[in-house]
Amino acid sequence: MIRYALICEAGHGFESWFRASEDYDRQRKRKLVECPVCGSDSVEKQIMRPSVARTDKEWARVAPAATAPAPVAVMSPQEQELRAKLKELREHVTRNADYVGDQFPDLARKMHYDEIEHRSIYGEAKPDDVKSLIDEGVEVHPLPVLPEDRN
Repeated sequence: MIRYALICEAGHGFESWFRASEDYDRQRKRKLVECPVCGSDSVEKQIMRPSVARTDKEWARVAPAATAPAPVAVMSPQEQELRAKLKELREHVTRNADYVGDQFPDLARKMHYDEIEHRSIYGEAKPDDVKSLIDEGVEVHPLPVLPEDRN
């Protein structure tokens, strides 16, 4: 097992364990390594202090379990409040709008051009479909996905 200190593009530091360095590379390439704070999959390795075991008895007597504490994701009160608001927004939309699955781009476009009655919908859309909708002036917004939603 190998432990890496990682950092996301937003500067959140965290640690993760991998069976081998190749596993980290493979998972990162498939965008499976994500920041536990913001969910970003743009993650890089940080420089880590090597973990070298000391053998002198004086060290063992003074600090028998002396290891550096692992960095953990700690959110500020503002980040906690933002995450709660994002979760509240997502719950509001899913409670009050109709889920239309992969029909979302077609239905959103038809509503925009007044071909069908307007209503609140949410669903799935490929990046190219979203870009086309935005280019046409269709107002669409991604639903926030928080890290705990992916577990």
